[in-house]
Amino acid sequence: MHPSSERVYRALTDMGFEGEILELQESTRTAVEAAEAAGCELGQIVKSLIFKLEPAGEAVLVLVSGANRVHEKRLGRLLGGKLKRAEADFVREVTGYAIGGIPPVAHVEGIRTYLDEDLQQYEFVWAAGGTAHAIFQISVKQLVEMTNCNIVCVK
Repeated sequence: MHPSSERVYRALTDMGFEGEILELQESTRTAVEAAEAAGCELGQIVKSLIFKLEPAGEAVLVLVSGANRVHEKRLGRLLGGKLKRAEADFVREVTGYAIGGIPPVAHVEGIRTYLDEDLQQYEFVWAAGGTAHAIFQISVKQLVEMTNCNIVCVK
């Protein structure tokens, strides 16, 4: 198992996860690729997106349904600032992972986390497992518990 996926798996199992991380030959970097690889609906893919909340420069993780886009202006106002897409170096610094493989857990720093309310329509979703070739299935209930996230409308 890739060291990044192993780190995610250890964190997940420490929190009671009993599933596995699938390391695949095909890329799961995009939501479309991940849905094809998992054999699920696009909406069941969890995109782990890192933003900077200005003016403080605080990292914010938004777990977004693969079928949705984040309305940055509206969500930023809800969070009390302006949301800006984080640059790749900042993402790696705060998460320890490259864009396209960011898991919802096991980050370098504690990150305030929000979950797209549309993910609640599914019992199970698929998230990145630390690389652009690794995914895992998890119940939405367990994902909410593990990430201690707030549920919001991201659209």
